[in-house]
Amino acid sequence: MKLPEEGYLLRIFIGENDFHKGHPLYEAIVTKAREMNFAGATVLRGIMGFGAESRIHTTKILRLSDDLPIIIEIVDTKEKIDELIPWLDEVVLEGLITLEKMKVIKYRHSK
Repeated sequence: MKLPEEGYLLRIFIGENDFHKGHPLYEAIVTKAREMNFAGATVLRGIMGFGAESRIHTTKILRLSDDLPIIIEIVDTKEKIDELIPWLDEVVLEGLITLEKMKVIKYRHSK
């Protein structure tokens, strides 16, 4: 797959305990992105954060949280991302979704 120099980065901020049809929501999102032939997706697990309710989620030993922040980053063209957004609107019940323009420096795979 070839990406143009101008790409877009979609970030989806959810909680570790968010589910879709019995599976972790982050897995459902990455699987959907792969099915739609996106250039790539990465899931990041945060060690601390808060959202709209201002409740702190942390990995600190005395305050273990079972709902740590999760960020899914997806890179592709604006057109491809626009195809995914209606589905995300249905499945992301709590969280934040952002989109930013970016410059693609390199996108390669080993042969």
